[in-house]
Amino acid sequence: MAKEKTIYSCTECGGTSPRWLGKCPHCEAWNTLIETAAETPSAVAKNRFASLAKTAEVAVLADIEASEIDRTPTGISELDRVLGGGIVEGGVVLIGGDPGIGKSTLLLQALDGLQRAGVPTLYVTGEESGAQVALRSRRLGLDRSQVSVLAEIQLEKILATIASTKPAVAVIDSIQTVYSDQLTSAPGSVAQVRECAAHLTRAAKAGGTCIVLVGHVTKEGALAGPRVLEHMVDTVLYFEGDTHSSFRLVRAIKNRFGAVNEIGVFAMTEKGLKGVSNPSAIFLSQHAEPVPGSCVLVTLEGTRPMLVEIQALVDSGGPSPRRLSVGLDRDRLAMLLAVLHRHAGVACMDQDVFVNAVGGVRISEPAADLSVMLAITSSLRGRALPKGFIAFGEVGLAGEVRPAPRGQERLREAAKLGFSVAVVPKANAPKKGSRDIEGLTIHPVERIEEAMEVVRSLG
Repeated sequence: MAKEKTIYSCTECGGTSPRWLGKCPHCEAWNTLIETAAETPSAVAKNRFASLAKTAEVAVLADIEASEIDRTPTGISELDRVLGGGIVEGGVVLIGGDPGIGKSTLLLQALDGLQRAGVPTLYVTGEESGAQVALRSRRLGLDRSQVSVLAEIQLEKILATIASTKPAVAVIDSIQTVYSDQLTSAPGSVAQVRECAAHLTRAAKAGGTCIVLVGHVTKEGALAGPRVLEHMVDTVLYFEGDTHSSFRLVRAIKNRFGAVNEIGVFAMTEKGLKGVSNPSAIFLSQHAEPVPGSCVLVTLEGTRPMLVEIQALVDSGGPSPRRLSVGLDRDRLAMLLAVLHRHAGVACMDQDVFVNAVGGVRISEPAADLSVMLAITSSLRGRALPKGFIAFGEVGLAGEVRPAPRGQERLREAAKLGFSVAVVPKANAPKKGSRDIEGLTIHPVERIEEAMEVVRSLG
């Protein structure tokens, strides 16, 4: 069977060329020609994606029958949390992360758990041989695993195997190694990744198999390949964490069947990745006594409140002071220092300021503002915050302390872990007049000056 002809089409104007050119001959845009399969008369008559275009009549939204989607738990509670309760029939999941962070390890553990629960599975490996996968399963302690393994990178053979074996869950490791005969470009190119992902998505929707695609990432940390890859799939997960640390975070960036920004916390052990049920213990340093420059923040990751220790170090910096933050936005740190000077009278113009979120976690929500400012003030004055102290709240440029979302859940999580004193925005304080929640004394504040005065009185 002869290979189908390919053409090069422009992503800007849609113009075509029989060969690759640096500049599109139609709109004169540079580096916009990508390889695509040429349409033959038979392909025009029946498009290869015709099965996805289901015919349906116009219906009123209120009359459409809707039911909850059935989910199959993977047996790994932290992964199920990120997925929204488990895998969905016909769903397509894309998981990306740095090399060696544990993507293949986690998926092999999940497939083994599903297989032992009676769910048929298939592991397609394009980067390793079957023997290498078997060696890894033995290292992980997955004795007598019955997971089916296919070492193949040709798309048509993979699709034929999925159609014949009909697994409930199939893992493609990785999408950058798969190629289609319809295109002549190398595996991993934009055209190959887009074409193969589209075919695998069609197979998932048509056959009911949940397909998990493993994706490589660029040096900036984004998924390699076209951005349309993230639009095609139902769920996008990112593996985060330092390869030198034993802890990993799995974060949901997109999820059509669950909440986004959920995270799962794992610890890398000799027997693979194990879920961490109490992640706050990771992000809190074990100080025997309170130390200057340390303040505990109750942050929110998806629906999960977590306690993270914010550490600050303020030291004399000379004529060119440095501002450095790890795990927090550096520009926001500069803004908070200006607010601290203008409204609280705490000057750090000639001081080096270093801020760190313990445990390698990245905090993006503005509710960390109050904790950062209190930690900086504590380090500058050399006075530790009280034992069992937590704080959260957004600080505006006018010095006001704004409420954080789901404040009651944050306070209950802090009380559960034994914290006793909290400085929070006034809008997050309990409404019933009582300032105590299970032994937690709450000090509501409206401005940063009030927060500083409360801390001085506690000290």
